[in-house]
Amino acid sequence: MASRVSALRKSPAKSKSALKAKAPARKAARGKAGKLPEWNLADLYPAIDAPEVARDLDSLDADCAAFEAAYKGRIADRVAAADGGAWLADAVKAYEAIDDLAGRLASFAGLAHAGNTVDPAISKFYGDVSERITAASIHLLFFALELNRVDDAVIARALQTPALNYYRPWIEDLRKDKPYQLEDRVEQLFHEKSVSGYAAWNRQFDQTISALRFKVGAKDLAIEPTLTLLQDRAPAKRKAAAQALAKTFKANERTFALITNTLAKDKEISDRWRGFQDIADSRHLANRVEREVVDALVASVRAAYPRLSHRYYRMKARWFGKKSLPFWDRNAPLPFAATGQIGWNDAKTTILKAYGEFSPQMAAIAERFFTDRWIDAPVRPGKAPGAFSHPTTPSAHPYVLMNYQGKPRDVMTLAHELGHGVHQVLAAKQGALMAPTPLTLAETASVFGEMLTFKRLLAQTKNAKQRQALLAGKVEDMINTVVRQIAFYSFERAVHTERRNGELTAQRIGEIWLSVQGESLGPAIEIKPGYETYWMYIPHFIHSPFYVYAYAFGDCLVNSLYAVYERAADGFAERYLAMLSAGGTRHYSELLAPFGLDAKDPQFWDGGLSVIEGLIAELEAMG
Repeated sequence: MASRVSALRKSPAKSKSALKAKAPARKAARGKAGKLPEWNLADLYPAIDAPEVARDLDSLDADCAAFEAAYKGRIADRVAAADGGAWLADAVKAYEAIDDLAGRLASFAGLAHAGNTVDPAISKFYGDVSERITAASIHLLFFALELNRVDDAVIARALQTPALNYYRPWIEDLRKDKPYQLEDRVEQLFHEKSVSGYAAWNRQFDQTISALRFKVGAKDLAIEPTLTLLQDRAPAKRKAAAQALAKTFKANERTFALITNTLAKDKEISDRWRGFQDIADSRHLANRVEREVVDALVASVRAAYPRLSHRYYRMKARWFGKKSLPFWDRNAPLPFAATGQIGWNDAKTTILKAYGEFSPQMAAIAERFFTDRWIDAPVRPGKAPGAFSHPTTPSAHPYVLMNYQGKPRDVMTLAHELGHGVHQVLAAKQGALMAPTPLTLAETASVFGEMLTFKRLLAQTKNAKQRQALLAGKVEDMINTVVRQIAFYSFERAVHTERRNGELTAQRIGEIWLSVQGESLGPAIEIKPGYETYWMYIPHFIHSPFYVYAYAFGDCLVNSLYAVYERAADGFAERYLAMLSAGGTRHYSELLAPFGLDAKDPQFWDGGLSVIEGLIAELEAMG
């Protein structure tokens, strides 16, 4: 149940069409990228003030209270009885049904809020639903706690019942949390205080970021279009955007430093009470990945900085006729890259064809996101920045949020999020408890979707300079996914470690940021004044501490996975879709075994990184 509360915090949302989802839809936004779709949240609820929402919130209250009355204090004795397996299977099914209902409510509120974070009515609705779910779920806290106190032998005996054995992956995962479980009343306190604690600070961050405006020339822009200007063809616009970002961040540094310090302290308190040894151990546990595997990934990537990012940015500077580039030119379009925007329909066609060539089933699932209005694509004031695919709950379907502006990277981002969406649809059959996938594998489908799309674009591009630009764009994406995310992870580790000795000033956080960024970017990127503030807008630091290594994990894993596909394509798509369909029912090592891959092998990560090196070498050969 706690997973649904955290889903509400991290999840997502929509604009005023969420208020009246059954009313005639607003005209889809138009721009240079063409007609852009807006999602239809009526598949969850008709509107934030719909009677169905009030009905389900009341049902959730009643169901949670009834569950507690039926099962609290009885778990140990009843599971040990002769019919204990069947009895517990019924309890888990009831728990799962409540989880699904809570997921529907949490997702609707979160998606509504992401669509318009500054609308007072939507913000109130989001906060009220969060509080109602937290309050209701207090009645469920006992279940996992009591279940984890049952003796291993008793659980093993109960799992011989087929109905309960179906839930074996969930029960075994749950019992991995056992060493970090606290006394019931402390767990209840942690749970209740989350609404006024880290959830409130998450919300404060979201609302602050969405409300910021950045003066670029005569325009006051929101963060998403300002960040997009860093990829504009005009050097003056890139510089102006970078300086506007730095100026506004600087003016708000005390707020962001307070949020960062408070959340780091909150996490330290929780980790200390639960007995986690390392600052990232709780994330590793949630990801069901061993600390030594992550440490090996981080060490491999950091050792490869000179062969990857340093080497590439040196080459990019040369393309611009310079020895080095200011940081705002890091993602600048290449001088020989094609101009113009990519229309929404062209992006859709490219991705669906790429998916279809790999697997018609995969393309058919992805197409539903377009035909059934599961995507919200336009940039709007107050809309959450970035992109995501939110799984909602198995009884519904995922929704994708984009801020589409027709850039080549936007096409790859759409391919990425649709990869998530396909994964979420396929895994939904596992049910509310076992559909969710650990973050390390959750990024696999998204990055694989990007790779399929990239390979299709590359195959249909005949012009040598455009092929060079496409290859360079892919390398930049890989560096942003692998090098940049591991640098983010190193930054988080440094901040959280130092926070244990007291608060960090915004200046000190900026110093850590510059140190880590300088190491990862290399000498060909000039760290100009103002860049020390750029840590402030990264949402993962706030919503999901230490999440970021999952991107590098997924990218390196997909590089290895795609190499297997290229060597032996027959039967690969079937094995791949079976892996996605497993959801959270199997450990990543089991899921990779059919492909002959082992992430625990010290050489595994170097193999994934060598793919990036190969592309850089190919670019160097082009001149």
